[in-house]
Amino acid sequence: KGRTPRRPPPKKPYSNQKDPVGVYCRVRPLGVEDEECCIEVISSTTIQLHAPEGFKTNRNGEYKETLYSFKKVFGVSISQMELFEHVAKPLVDDLIHGKNGLLFTYGVTGSGKTFTMTGSPGQGGLLPRSLDMIFNSIGPYQAKRYVFKADDKNGMEVQSEVDALLERQRRENNLSVPKSSSSSRQKLDPEIADMIKPEEGCKTDGVDEDSSYSIFVSYIEIYNNYIYDLLEETQEDAIKPKPPQSKILREDQNHNMYVAGCMEVEVKSAEEAFQVFWRGQKKRKVANTRLNRESSRSHSVLIIKLAQAPLDADGDNILQDKNQVTVSQLCLVDLAGSERTGRTGAEGTRIREAGNINQSLLNLRTCIEILRENQMCGTNRMVPYRDSKVTHVFKNYFDGEGKVRMVVCVNPKADDYEETLLVMRFAEMTQEVEVARPVDRPICGFTPGRRHRNQAFKEELTRKLEERGGPIDRDVPSVISHLVHSLPPLPSSELIDAHDDITLPRLIEALQNRHRIRQMMIDEYNKAATVMKSMLQELDSNLISKDNFIHEQNGKLVEKDKIIQNNKAEIERLEKRTKMQEHKIDILQKTTKIYEGDKRSLQQELETREQRLQRELSDKRRMEQRMHGAVTDTQLKWEKECDRRVNAMQLEMQNKLWVKDEKLKQLKAIVTESKTPGRPDPPPRQTQPKRPSREERLPAKRSASPSPVPTVTPVRPLHRRSRSAGGEKWVDHKPSSSMDLGTVLQPVIPNSIQVSAPSEKALSKCDRYVLTHQEVASDGEIQTKLIKGEVIKTRGGGQAVQFTDIETLKQELTTVPSRKRKSSEGTPANGDRTDGAWTDVETRCSVAVEMRAGSNMGPGYEHHGITK
Repeated sequence: KGRTPRRPPPKKPYSNQKDPVGVYCRVRPLGVEDEECCIEVISSTTIQLHAPEGFKTNRNGEYKETLYSFKKVFGVSISQMELFEHVAKPLVDDLIHGKNGLLFTYGVTGSGKTFTMTGSPGQGGLLPRSLDMIFNSIGPYQAKRYVFKADDKNGMEVQSEVDALLERQRRENNLSVPKSSSSSRQKLDPEIADMIKPEEGCKTDGVDEDSSYSIFVSYIEIYNNYIYDLLEETQEDAIKPKPPQSKILREDQNHNMYVAGCMEVEVKSAEEAFQVFWRGQKKRKVANTRLNRESSRSHSVLIIKLAQAPLDADGDNILQDKNQVTVSQLCLVDLAGSERTGRTGAEGTRIREAGNINQSLLNLRTCIEILRENQMCGTNRMVPYRDSKVTHVFKNYFDGEGKVRMVVCVNPKADDYEETLLVMRFAEMTQEVEVARPVDRPICGFTPGRRHRNQAFKEELTRKLEERGGPIDRDVPSVISHLVHSLPPLPSSELIDAHDDITLPRLIEALQNRHRIRQMMIDEYNKAATVMKSMLQELDSNLISKDNFIHEQNGKLVEKDKIIQNNKAEIERLEKRTKMQEHKIDILQKTTKIYEGDKRSLQQELETREQRLQRELSDKRRMEQRMHGAVTDTQLKWEKECDRRVNAMQLEMQNKLWVKDEKLKQLKAIVTESKTPGRPDPPPRQTQPKRPSREERLPAKRSASPSPVPTVTPVRPLHRRSRSAGGEKWVDHKPSSSMDLGTVLQPVIPNSIQVSAPSEKALSKCDRYVLTHQEVASDGEIQTKLIKGEVIKTRGGGQAVQFTDIETLKQELTTVPSRKRKSSEGTPANGDRTDGAWTDVETRCSVAVEMRAGSNMGPGYEHHGITK
């Protein structure tokens, strides 16, 4: 199945100019004088919000004061007339000139929105003043009732005066209530009587006199997100009342939203229009809450639709062309106030109403925020108009053309501070939304001033008819009396005597005279009628010739208009093409400049990189030379180091072999002595084995076990465990290279952890540390040193050892004759021992090594000999 193609959108006049939404602020006076005020009017465009006492302060502990700017701020002393002059009057001017407008009030409950829109007796609001201004401006130019007829698709049709007359008669016959007379002002409801003072009336300048106007009014409410027609006539049934039927929104051929099936009432005066409004206002949903005695529970929308069409070329009748009808509308909206159920004390149905009101206002804020984001950031997010009926009705004005005005009503009392703060933020955001500026409607091709010339022609025709044929506007009795007075008077007709022959002949003569005069007057009237007919025929022929000439001129004008329209279209096309070419040229110029800048920057970067490459090459050559020299030096250094290490290892192995040989010889001598029978002979003198010379050994023998590394004195902890509280725990460090000498005295350390290499885990569990260190003494024997220290915690959370003292265990053989060697060289006379004196055994035995507790000295350090 083929799908029906979508109707293309209408071609609207191109308008790229936009105006921001006009946001005004009105401050309501305080109800009680001693209440705390949280709003201060700074200037005519700025207000300041003060946080009330006890409210949450900012981080600095000071009250936060916020400034908000509007197009204009109206204080508590402003009058309704001044408010109308600034806010609604420009919208009424645009309505009469064929442009759309939207005006809505916004604020929390009890802030004065309904008073601002409707007003009270003697203080009419924006709505009655707008109606009064409209009818003051178009009053003399209104069309007869039912000449304009609204269709069911948000459009207007034009009927002839005959069809309009038949329509009036048909509707008057169908109406059960008689039509209100001109005394409708006296029958107004006392609550709405004298809304506007006569001296406060105003009108619009520049009204098109060559057009006819007609006003249509419709009034709806949005209650719980349903649309109801407040002007719909329903049959009241006391037994079983019928609930009102909700309406739906539709889209017309121009993509404008309208309420389908909504009743549009044609009104001919401001009093009649306001009477219709008040009839619907009584049906609006209101309720009594804790904050407002008459709180609006729905959003009300009054739509004022103005239909206008030009007069024909004669300036007498409306042009019967539907395409020439211009329809503009002004939408006046009284939004229900946002409220918190905790403050209003709402229950049951009121809670549901408040939830729907707050949700619709939240949807309005969301739409405004997305519109602002699309316009400022260039995004194309979809605006969720369909989420609420209020925003769906507003779609025509925010997406179409027209002015949008918002009046923010605020209550300065401190209890409404939080809600007022949210309202101010929404108003600040709304001011940044822009709406397309409406364009002027095209001017009809007829000659202006047609109505005035037609009236002048009728007045001149009436005057000429009066000159030639008498007054034509007089009624029949006046014409008869004029004719009677123009005839000669009748003589006295009283008969006194029956034989009177004078009175009757005289009366007969007078009647004959009157008959002759009457016949002469009839002849004159016939002549005048003949002349009038000839004049009328002549006028008809002139009118026909003029009509033909006007039709010819109109045809020529139409052709000229077509040529002008074609020329305009061609000019617009050429202008668009020129702008497009200029835009392309600008883009190309900018692109050329960008490319030139990129070229210069790339050339500079290339030159910089070439210079850097040259520097890097020179640095590389210098580095290669330097590294070559460093490699050569390092190679020589390591060769020397390797030779030194090889020599040291050889010397160490020779010392170990010498020690083993010495022990074996001593063991052999002991075994030999134990096997000799009888009294033992003194042991033979053993020859001392040959030891490596001092030139073959290294100057200092390094320990087989790792030497303790001197450490910086760590930080002592704040508390140390007492030694008498259960004993100390030791870390017994015995390197794997240590030898078992089999001596009787062996170091036995209770409560210790034996390790071959110290670790942080073992040190963290103990208080003391001991290192078993073995080395070859100067006499060739192996001596064992126990190097003791304390384990202390460092600042970084680790462990450190501070060495305190050293115990030395040394083994000597008494059976072996002492190997005394005295230096053949003499000692100095002053008693000072030189380094050669240390080779004498006696000298070595008379020298001790002294170390103090807490000394940094240990194995591997140079010791100083002190004589005993």
